[in-house]
Amino acid sequence: MNFKRKKFEEELVKKVFFLFAFLSVITTFGIIFILIFETISFFKEVSIIRFFTEKEWTPLFVIKKFGIWPLLSGTFLTSFIALLIAFPMGIFISIFISEYLPPKLKGIIKSLLEILAGIPTVVYGYFALLYVTPILKKIIPQISGFNSLSPGIVLGIMIIPTIASMSEDAFSLVPMSLREASYALGASKLETSLKVILPAASSGVISSVILGFSRAIGETMIVTIAAGQRPILTLNPFVPIETITAYIVQVSLGDTPAGSLEYKTIFAVGMVLFVITLIFNILSHNLRMKFIKSFRI
Repeated sequence: MNFKRKKFEEELVKKVFFLFAFLSVITTFGIIFILIFETISFFKEVSIIRFFTEKEWTPLFVIKKFGIWPLLSGTFLTSFIALLIAFPMGIFISIFISEYLPPKLKGIIKSLLEILAGIPTVVYGYFALLYVTPILKKIIPQISGFNSLSPGIVLGIMIIPTIASMSEDAFSLVPMSLREASYALGASKLETSLKVILPAASSGVISSVILGFSRAIGETMIVTIAAGQRPILTLNPFVPIETITAYIVQVSLGDTPAGSLEYKTIFAVGMVLFVITLIFNILSHNLRMKFIKSFRI
């Protein structure tokens, strides 16, 4: 009797888990289908050549321009600034946690670090606008109230836990025998960390950096609040810009009629964003799998 009951419970749990997984897959495919359908509808009215060759983005103006490059330049500019902040800090923090902290403190410090990842991004956005930008204006008087430098710095702070946590995981997978061999040759802990552990875990570290960069590209609230809404093709971090995500928020506020050409632009730029982040995520996943296989015992 107990055996039949346990078997029934196992089958029930298995079906419930399958239902949740099925719903997740169906939802994902539904989102992708709508994105593709609306994007095709947009490109029936606007040439794809025009989309990728024009240098201005003004679909909400009387004279409409549909060049995606101003939004792409704003997106990549803030993300690269974020990477300049997060990459060195994330790597040094992960080395410190992995190689220098006692085992009992590792879990505590790592948990505290990951709390940063749980802070709502709207908080980061107002932190960039109300605190970081005024400080930058004292250092760089010509910087605009809305710019890409301030949200880029805060984006970097936001993705530090992602890079640090995943890099620390990569360091912990490096076999202890490599450390012992390095110490036996007379290397210090710092030399072992930088010249043995870091190169050995390079695939996992690069994977964490790519994933952090991908998260910065897809971030919405920080750039919407602090970067401005001025889509211009520039690499100047001191002037207002607009990112893809900020533009989607701008159109989605309700002033643009649903079904209009202006409304369909959010699906076209959303598709570009989806493809970019998908490529980075696949690249990050493949590098991570390659790293795990290289040290699988």
